[in-house]
Amino acid sequence: MKEKLAGIVGGLSANYADLRYEENRKTRISYKGKRLVEIASYETSGGHVRAYAKGGKAVASFSAPSRAGAMAEAVAASAAIAGGRRDKPLRLAGAPTVTESFPISSPRDPRNMSVQEKLDLVAHYNDMILQEPTVATTEANYDEFVSHRVFVNSEGTAIEYDIVVVNILGFIVTKRDAVMQRVRFAFGGNEDFGRLQNREEELAARIRTAVELLDAEPAKAGLFPVILDPSESGVFIHEAFGHLSEADGLQNNPAFREKLQLGANLGKPLLNVFDDPTLPGLPGTYVIDDEGVRGVRTPLITEGVLSGRLHSRETAAEFGEPLSGNMRAVDCINTPVVRMSNICIEAGSDAFDDLVASIDKGYYLVGAKGGQTSGDQFTFGAQWGFRLENGKLGPMVRDINMSGELFATLQAISMVGSEIEGSERGGCGKAGQMNRLSGKATPPIKIDQVTIGGV
Repeated sequence: MKEKLAGIVGGLSANYADLRYEENRKTRISYKGKRLVEIASYETSGGHVRAYAKGGKAVASFSAPSRAGAMAEAVAASAAIAGGRRDKPLRLAGAPTVTESFPISSPRDPRNMSVQEKLDLVAHYNDMILQEPTVATTEANYDEFVSHRVFVNSEGTAIEYDIVVVNILGFIVTKRDAVMQRVRFAFGGNEDFGRLQNREEELAARIRTAVELLDAEPAKAGLFPVILDPSESGVFIHEAFGHLSEADGLQNNPAFREKLQLGANLGKPLLNVFDDPTLPGLPGTYVIDDEGVRGVRTPLITEGVLSGRLHSRETAAEFGEPLSGNMRAVDCINTPVVRMSNICIEAGSDAFDDLVASIDKGYYLVGAKGGQTSGDQFTFGAQWGFRLENGKLGPMVRDINMSGELFATLQAISMVGSEIEGSERGGCGKAGQMNRLSGKATPPIKIDQVTIGGV
């Protein structure tokens, strides 16, 4: 396959071309309450071709390998036509030629496990939740994605690599009278099925939290100092800042390019943020991206100063900055986009008790619950929280979210915890591509003031 695809891209009338062909399998097992609603396995295969010619670019996807040659020729011709209509020709940064294979192996490879073993495990966790009397319903899912990929380009790179990620994830929904609460759980997030097993103790803790939330009071709205737990600080740095570090989003956005020039002061010297696909065991870990570039650790904020950003070969040429190996696609239908791997806040020197002791009246937000960003404005929910009163943890609260403006909020980060916690559930929906291979590893952080939404 590699030799055939290499011959196709090598013979094109283009300045540069690449082809990616992949064979994918998605496996999903789902419970909703007591009902098993899905056992499914989907296999897809196909390819994606890109070409740069005369300063223009074109892309296309195909399903049958026999279509690769004709599709590649059409894409190269389209790129040349597009180049004639561009004021500024597109360029690519130089990249090393790579000719290797990157297989994945794990202690308990999900590719070697039976469907029955997978079903039994998710059923076991679902039954465990349903034993709690206040549980109204559940959602428990086994989610597995396996991909074998071949990538070649016209510069001589020819590689094969695997992607394997497996999760068990879902919701615990409790109800008493008119109060209903929903708490997430997630195990796994990498290629090891063993990470899904023997998680009863952690699940039991989540069940207890879901029950306790029925007696919690809603948070009160206002401006408060807050502590974000690692789950919440990870989502904050991913959504509010991380996407603005992806250079393809800045490429045609003059306003944010001006604000986010390297060297801009974004926070206090205690704030250090980086992206790293080489960290073991996290959802966003990989060796090489879907552009044939090795992933590397990239400092993004160093001692409060913007020090780097994430790139494709195209954006690295545009910005005149180093390659980072962050160009990734969910599957063959999609063109790769610049995407975070594992975004991290470097550990600080503050113990958690010291963070708590520093706040007379505020909130501790726990468990990411999604949210949204628009430019430099953000809103995020937390699954639950606690009041902070006179330097101590107070009662649990529910129905809590926070919002603010990114640049002011970064400047308001005044303490960074000393203990890092990595995410197991990955996920990022950039460009309409829901990619599970996106991780976070962060400590708790203190923000001096955010807007808390509640009652």
